Amino acid sequence: MSTQPVQSKAALRPSQGAATLQDTKAQRYVQLLLLVIAAGAIYPILYLRQVYQPTMLEVFHITDSQLGYLYSSLGTIFLLSYLPSGWLADRIAPRMLICFSLIATGVLGLWYSTAPSFSMLMVIFGGWGLSTGLTFWAAVIKRVTMIAGASEQGRFFGFLDGGRGLIEAMLATIAITLFAWATQTHGESTAMGFKLVVYMYAFLCIALGVVLGLVKDPQSASAAAQSGKRARNNVLVDLVTLAKIPELWLVAAIVFCGYQVFWATYSFSAYLHEGAIGLSVVMAGTVTTLKLWMRPIGGIGGGFLGDRFSKISVLVIALFLAALSLVGLVAAPGIGSHVALVFLVLFIGILTYAIRGLYWSLLDRCNVPLETTGLAIGLISVLGYSPDVFLPLINGYLTQTYPGVFGYQLYFGYVAAVAALGGCAALVLRNMLNKKEGA
Repeated sequence: MSTQPVQSKAALRPSQGAATLQDTKAQRYVQLLLLVIAAGAIYPILYLRQVYQPTMLEVFHITDSQLGYLYSSLGTIFLLSYLPSGWLADRIAPRMLICFSLIATGVLGLWYSTAPSFSMLMVIFGGWGLSTGLTFWAAVIKRVTMIAGASEQGRFFGFLDGGRGLIEAMLATIAITLFAWATQTHGESTAMGFKLVVYMYAFLCIALGVVLGLVKDPQSASAAAQSGKRARNNVLVDLVTLAKIPELWLVAAIVFCGYQVFWATYSFSAYLHEGAIGLSVVMAGTVTTLKLWMRPIGGIGGGFLGDRFSKISVLVIALFLAALSLVGLVAAPGIGSHVALVFLVLFIGILTYAIRGLYWSLLDRCNVPLETTGLAIGLISVLGYSPDVFLPLINGYLTQTYPGVFGYQLYFGYVAAVAALGGCAALVLRNMLNKKEGA
């Protein structure tokens, strides 16, 4: 549940926007840090399934298919929210949108901690879709695009994804420690352990939203002036203009494929816990928590490699390696080595986060007018993050129809094929950009 992704390219690059706003380097990095903390705190509570899926099924008394419906509803709200999210990001101060999102997400989390009925869970996930999709996603992506210099797009987006991953990994480590302390050391039920985890995330979001609300945005006056100017633009005309940029469609295809690789990681914990593999809930959760620590390595490392060599080339390599690694994950149980499984989980984590850290940095090369950057991010997000709608249903169907390891192997095999298609789309985009920029 999101992210996220010209008069003349030189004249209207995001770097020009940053120069117009007269940000110093220190100011821009402080702003980036605030965005990283916000993004790192808001999403984990939505996706606790990547560490606690078996526990969630037990606590909420739901099936795999029902869990799929919850995440499909979340994805549907995301899909409906991305385009208006971009529209909002072009008109409302990002700080206000981000503060509202954090507080609303935390309040819904407190409701979530009460283990409500399935129908109420649907309402909560729908609310999360609005609080993290409509009012949050495009605001964060656009802000990073604007504050990053022309030669910093890769590293800024790498820092956004890698940095938020570092925050998420730290929080996940605290959470799994808290869960183990409650359930194993003090003999509490898994329901109580899970409730403590949800409390931690919910109160953190609320507190962070309040703190960020008190921090003055140095760009507020300039942003307000720009918002007034953009309000006179015709949204339909802007959409037609964006639709005529072929590179945007290819970026959307890359996000569409790369995001499904990321979705596959949500099922690693349940896969490792299956009988044929047999890791305990805590051990499987520990391994997937370690995977979260790969995010700073993959995101930040991928961003620096992209700026040093070529963002699109690094992305091509990462997508094809992800496809091969997922095939290896499918075959690993037959080898009977837990070490091999853990290695593949961590390696796929690095590749996944490198992909996520890079695909939005491609927007800088697509000749998108600065005043419609938010709308472009919304448009790409609608297409690129549409797997939020159907992928949970595919996952739920396969794992329930084919119980045990085999269902997950079918699922990972599908995602491997999609990752390879994403690599092909990235190759096409690279050739297109090379020809256009070399002319």
